Amino acid sequence: MNKELLINMYYAAPEFWYINLGILLFFITFIAVQYYKIFQLKRKNYFLKRTEDRYSETINAAHDGYYIFIYPDERVDDSQPEVIEKCSRRLAVMLSLPNGIDSNLNDVLHDFYKDDIDKINKYISLLKGDAVAFEDKFVLKNGKTLNLSGTRISGSDGSTYGDIIWFRDISADSSFINTIKTEQKNLNKRLLDLENLLDNLPYPVWLRDANLNLVAVNKKYSEFISTPDKNTTISQNVEIDCNSETGSIKKIAVQAQKSNRPQICQIHRNRDGKHFCFEAIETPFHSEDSLDKIATVGTLRDISEFDELSHSIKQNQNAHLEILGALGTAFAVFDDKFKLLFYNTAFKHLWNFDDEWLNSKRTYGNFLDNLRERRLIMEVPDYPYFKNEEQKMFSKIIEPKEDLIHLPDGRSLRRVRAPYLRGGLVFAYEDITDRLAARREYNLLLNVQQEILSKINDAILIFGSDGKLTYFNNTYLDMWKIKAEELQNEPTFNELWEINRKYFTDVTNWPSFKKEIFNYIFSSNTQAFSFKRNSNDIIECSSILLSNESIMVIMRKTDNP
Repeated sequence: MNKELLINMYYAAPEFWYINLGILLFFITFIAVQYYKIFQLKRKNYFLKRTEDRYSETINAAHDGYYIFIYPDERVDDSQPEVIEKCSRRLAVMLSLPNGIDSNLNDVLHDFYKDDIDKINKYISLLKGDAVAFEDKFVLKNGKTLNLSGTRISGSDGSTYGDIIWFRDISADSSFINTIKTEQKNLNKRLLDLENLLDNLPYPVWLRDANLNLVAVNKKYSEFISTPDKNTTISQNVEIDCNSETGSIKKIAVQAQKSNRPQICQIHRNRDGKHFCFEAIETPFHSEDSLDKIATVGTLRDISEFDELSHSIKQNQNAHLEILGALGTAFAVFDDKFKLLFYNTAFKHLWNFDDEWLNSKRTYGNFLDNLRERRLIMEVPDYPYFKNEEQKMFSKIIEPKEDLIHLPDGRSLRRVRAPYLRGGLVFAYEDITDRLAARREYNLLLNVQQEILSKINDAILIFGSDGKLTYFNNTYLDMWKIKAEELQNEPTFNELWEINRKYFTDVTNWPSFKKEIFNYIFSSNTQAFSFKRNSNDIIECSSILLSNESIMVIMRKTDNP
């Protein structure tokens, strides 16, 4: 029924229904559009809020903390009529604020010293009033060091958003900077000490770079070349002249750099009427720890006294060599390179050399080889070893050494080797063949005499000119029951008679008795005498003065009558 009623109503007034349907569609469309606009605004607001959160979190994630004063917008009726102060999360953590991000400015400045708080408040006052930016460093009570910088935040249209104070913890940086400053101070002191050390050296010192230009000199260098100061010397690269042949010292620096070995030259100067001799040395070294860059360091020393001494020594050596040349003993000098430096006529004749061979700069090894070829030195089983050992003596002998050389031709030479002042050895050869032969004859004669004396039945004693016992025979040992070992240390008469004292226990005045016997024996006009021992043995004694001022004493035991 209702359906039919609606159909009848539609057909009775169709315009009315069309109008209502249009109105309904309009409202539906309007509502849809508004809903879409609201959706778009919500979406835009979401993205704005998300961007704001991102910027806020980005600032909060910064290494520095901040405290900000946010001002209301004066161009509109801002719902925020008051200034808002805000503490960042980073600042709260940095200062360990108990109220966190809700802390106010007094909380933030709590750990600052009073004078610093007053100073910061003045900075803030100027920033808020006249937009005067500031930056300063402060040390807190807890030892931290903070850097504060304040600045105004303005929009592109010139509007003021707020004033912000950034807090940066520079404790580590400050400690590092203080360490650097301390090290720099110590380094400057060390450099000053080194400069004082070099400037107070009594001789010039300089340093070159890899291009061999002067980069450092001491005060003595500038004084030596008469320049105003060290900087002028370095900037003008003023060199020291050696001589007309060598030129400047830089030339020997070039040689030192090329050879990588120290180079030396001598400089002679006349000053105030005196002659001076200087020795310049350029020593290379690897610069900047590079094997390709070689720089040099140079020194200039006054060796005038050494030069004069060397000249005097050379003159004395020449004079000594002239004296040696005139002596009959054979002399030769071989230098530290084993080369023959000097020989005299006696040396030439001793070894039968000709002048041409001796003057051809022969070595000691050539000398030994020549003697071996002519069979003038003893044969050895290992000649190379012998030759090497002979040459080693040039570096081992530090004081004169003497030995005997027996030649194949029967001659015997006394050889003395001594150090030569300028390096090498001085050799002296003396032919002692006749002396040794004479000594052998003398020893043979002496042995014959002793053999004869040992066969005599009388006791024989011989005292030398110094009063010591030099000979005794076996008969004497048997007569006085003495061991030969007791007489080996050459006792005097007094010492010998003390050994014999056990045979004179009946003597009441021993010193007087011993003196009387001594006078009998050592008197120049003494005749034979006798004395009695404890056993009633009678000893006949006589003495004879020999040609060498020795005294021979003869003792004979006789039977008791």
